[in-house]
Amino acid sequence: MQGFRLGSIWGFEVRIDASWFVIFFLILWTLSAGAFPTQFPELSAGTHLAMGLAGTLLFFVSLVLHELSHSLVARSKGIPIEGITLFIFGGVARISREAKTPGDEFQIAVVGPLASFAIALCSGLTAWVGGMAGWSIAVTGVANYLAYINLALGIFNLLPGFPLDGGRLFRAIVWKWTGNQTRATQIASSSGKALGFAIVFLGVLLLLRGLIFNGLWFVLMGMFLQNSAEAGYQQQLLQVGLAGVQAWEVMTRHPETVPHDLSLQQLVDEYFLHRRHHSFPVLRGGHPCGIVTLNQVKQVPREQWQRLTVGDIMKPLDRTVVVRPEEKILDTLKRMDESQVGRVLVILDGALEGIISARDIADWLRQTGDLSDLQHRF
Repeated sequence: MQGFRLGSIWGFEVRIDASWFVIFFLILWTLSAGAFPTQFPELSAGTHLAMGLAGTLLFFVSLVLHELSHSLVARSKGIPIEGITLFIFGGVARISREAKTPGDEFQIAVVGPLASFAIALCSGLTAWVGGMAGWSIAVTGVANYLAYINLALGIFNLLPGFPLDGGRLFRAIVWKWTGNQTRATQIASSSGKALGFAIVFLGVLLLLRGLIFNGLWFVLMGMFLQNSAEAGYQQQLLQVGLAGVQAWEVMTRHPETVPHDLSLQQLVDEYFLHRRHHSFPVLRGGHPCGIVTLNQVKQVPREQWQRLTVGDIMKPLDRTVVVRPEEKILDTLKRMDESQVGRVLVILDGALEGIISARDIADWLRQTGDLSDLQHRF
């Protein structure tokens, strides 16, 4: 989830995922064509639209402030923050690693709902002061909406289902009690999946009552929570299973390579059609110079395959993820996620030692039995 970059606030990059536009226009339509016209029928359609736009934008500002609170506390604990992303189900602070203590986890999680409650209080006070001072009902109406939605957001986030803030608070408490972060994550994840199931069930009931939009929204949100809860637990198992593992332990040693002057037609006929690999390291003069993938070849018109060579389309080393054999695999995995190629070249003193793909990591975990052992242990 990378999306489009909006800017930076206090050193935190803010991005929006493409899915954000769906929820943005849905909220805008709900407010300007439904909620505000119903509450304030005396106002014009243009005023309703302006109120809807203001309410929608300020709601997402509230989400950014919510995630900023998480980010600021996490940074104060020495945890790197990659940025904040807005998407269809709200916002998320992209925290690069988990908290080291249950106390840190608790503080990072609790500040989000507190920020939402603070915004709700400020918005409510604004509406009250505006009403006393005779401000336009268009202004106080938007302020009332922000007070309500942020109060609801704060309460919802306190529900004890991982990865909601309440689920993280629950995990911190269980972690403190058991002294075992993985066990706490498993319990909090189970709670998150149960909460997700309950939300899906509520959505089905709404659908049966004819509330199509609300029902579908609850079903999708519940399914998202269920999947996120399971993914969070699997991520924790992965972190534990790969702790201390180095790149050389996971890599495929001495991978098959292709020369940089090989034509694309030969690459397809002699390599991609006869191997299971979808990418190959590229050598020039016996030294690695880049990587070529099947997707790169597909982007080239077929009539140019005879004329162009691997060197013409490959991703050069300076744009490829390159690691040394002793690098921690967790750091390597993070860099793989950021790479569009999804492959890592392991190089030592200018010589290609190996290649790492997600499949290599999965095979290593399967061979060592780490995930299976961890799941039975906890």
